Amino acid sequence: MGYDFVVIDQEHAAFNRESTDHIILACRASGLGCLVRVQNGDPACILSVLDCGADGVLVPHVTTAKKAQEIVSAARYNSGSRGYSPTTRAGNFGSKSIAQHLQDEDARALVIAMIEDPEAVEDISEIVATPGLDGVFIGRGDLTVAYSEVKPGSAPVKAATMRIVEAATAANVAICAMSGSVADADTLADMGVTAFIVASDQTLLRDAAKAQLQDFQNSFLKQRDRTDGL
Repeated sequence: MGYDFVVIDQEHAAFNRESTDHIILACRASGLGCLVRVQNGDPACILSVLDCGADGVLVPHVTTAKKAQEIVSAARYNSGSRGYSPTTRAGNFGSKSIAQHLQDEDARALVIAMIEDPEAVEDISEIVATPGLDGVFIGRGDLTVAYSEVKPGSAPVKAATMRIVEAATAANVAICAMSGSVADADTLADMGVTAFIVASDQTLLRDAAKAQLQDFQNSFLKQRDRTDGL
């Protein structure tokens, strides 16, 4: 449909390594970017999806600069500690030399820290200063709950969002957020957000089903009105 990328959500959805691998294969076959929100920052979780060929990882609940350093290290070869295997999809199933595989993967795989805790907001300047960190994702939903609020547009969440944006912009780190409306995305874009997750598969299915049902109901109501008038 023309989207730039999709996110496979291993944190909240029922995806295992095999089902994730299948989706990554479909994305690569259609030329669609593919990021994986891993369950946590465990190096094994990061290694698994990168070996499958994911273009990058979103790592939840990165609360400190130390954690940011650890997830970057887990995703990098030359400057980190990523486990090596050339026989994966990422290694083109063994057809690359060691040097080429390391170079390609270190240049390709994005590492995005999800900032969704008050502790992370407090430590945001140190987190975005982490060498090798490509971006941050502003988790406004989790921040809403963490600040004991029930609306994403509440004052504490807005203040946290601005603080994250300012720190990331100053550090030249990309900023991503989820936005369910054009108006909200426009506001975020004006602030400096450059990448947007715009819906979940559930939302797309629900909205399409709702719209179709309303179309049919409206059509039949109009038809009955015409029939009653005969």
